[in-house]
Amino acid sequence: MKKALNIEPDAERVQNGVLVKRDHQVLPGQLVEAGNDREIVAAWLKEYRASPQTFRQYRKEAERLLLWLEGQGRRLVDIDRRALDEFEHFLADPRPASDWIGPPRPRYSEEWRPFRKGLSAASRRQSLVILQTLFGWLIEAGWLSRNPFRLMRDKRRRLDNTQAGIERYLERPLWQWCWQRLNTPAPVDATPRRRYEIERRRFIFAFAYLLAPRVSEMSHARMNDFQKREGHWWWQVMGKGSKQASIPVPDAVMTALAQWRAVLALPATPSPEEDTPVIRALDGRRGVGDNQLYRMIKTAFESLAAEKEQGVEGERHEAQRLRQATPHWLRHTAITHQAQQGVELRYLARTARHSRLETTARYLHAEAQEWHGQINRHTLDLPDESGDDTL
Repeated sequence: MKKALNIEPDAERVQNGVLVKRDHQVLPGQLVEAGNDREIVAAWLKEYRASPQTFRQYRKEAERLLLWLEGQGRRLVDIDRRALDEFEHFLADPRPASDWIGPPRPRYSEEWRPFRKGLSAASRRQSLVILQTLFGWLIEAGWLSRNPFRLMRDKRRRLDNTQAGIERYLERPLWQWCWQRLNTPAPVDATPRRRYEIERRRFIFAFAYLLAPRVSEMSHARMNDFQKREGHWWWQVMGKGSKQASIPVPDAVMTALAQWRAVLALPATPSPEEDTPVIRALDGRRGVGDNQLYRMIKTAFESLAAEKEQGVEGERHEAQRLRQATPHWLRHTAITHQAQQGVELRYLARTARHSRLETTARYLHAEAQEWHGQINRHTLDLPDESGDDTL
């Protein structure tokens, strides 16, 4: 049975029933205090404590690696090129499944497991990207002297996520169908709770599509983050890496926000003193956490996919896309559609809060469409019926 590791930064440990501080030490050549693999990984994670979403993602991948190693009596220093292949195969099919795979549970639960299912090729690539970052840091910290990732012949293709274009988004016709369904009025006999959930879901999707936030940014958003300056509304957001940004708010957002605030029995626009959650739990007061919001959006995608499956045969593919979709797809969809509508790259980058224009450029699909259109002119012509095939 696998148990979540105690690799939280600055965590304490229990010894003989007594809670004590970690006994850190610095060995010759080390730049970071740590006495074992778990402690050095905790030190690495500490670098990301200002970004909760990144911290959780990095902890998950490092935890899987450490548990896999410990199950074989190995350490980080034992990983070589062959071990990387073994670990990647393990990520695709964790065995035995009863030890590794299970439904979502709190980390302290006996039923907690490191995986929900085996990882897809894209998820395995993302895991290796994160672990490559870990190994680079471990070398700089003096914990390791070699990086097996450097030996991967196709390392650039497999580990460099910045090369390919963004594919995890909803094409415009599918998004428009989804938005139409999300705006379907509640049934006449719907309970107050159901009506509340429908209105909340519609606002969440409007918020996500129009402002391209990350899930954590949505869950932490406060009403007074929406501020009016010189006749225009702006959204103040603390993004990845604790970077503060001010994002233009289109009129459609303020319309959606006014509708949502009406459900909460609030005036149409927020005031500067209104330091309360934007997205709220069923009691209309408390906020929602990142994981809860993730599940709400994922459940909405599942519901939309089920509707698509009831349609014609040609829509089955769209249903599959919706089942694959995650909340982050909404961010990708928002940025992609803005690019297709002609928003300049420099403004797209500022809306997305990308530090590099190359990152934002991955959302530009217009060139690919033009390329496809021009190549389509090259076709197969039937021979002339006269039999004259003279060039």
